[in-house]
Amino acid sequence: MKNCVQEIREAQLMSKAELARKAGVSPVTIDRIEGGADCRMSTKRKIILALGMKLTDRDRVFPEDAG
Repeated sequence: MKNCVQEIREAQLMSKAELARKAGVSPVTIDRIEGGADCRMSTKRKIILALGMKLTDRDRVFPEDAG
């Protein structure tokens, strides 16, 4: 199952560059993650927080981790 980073980001009218800046990662990293690539837990944590969500919302952003 794919993650929901792109859907949540677009719902907030946020660009990839803005999310990358807020998360402290490169836009290429955001592009790869939205494309379904796996990433470190620390990167997931940064993205969740940059989307203005709580870490307890992890399953909404990265549902593949729930299994």
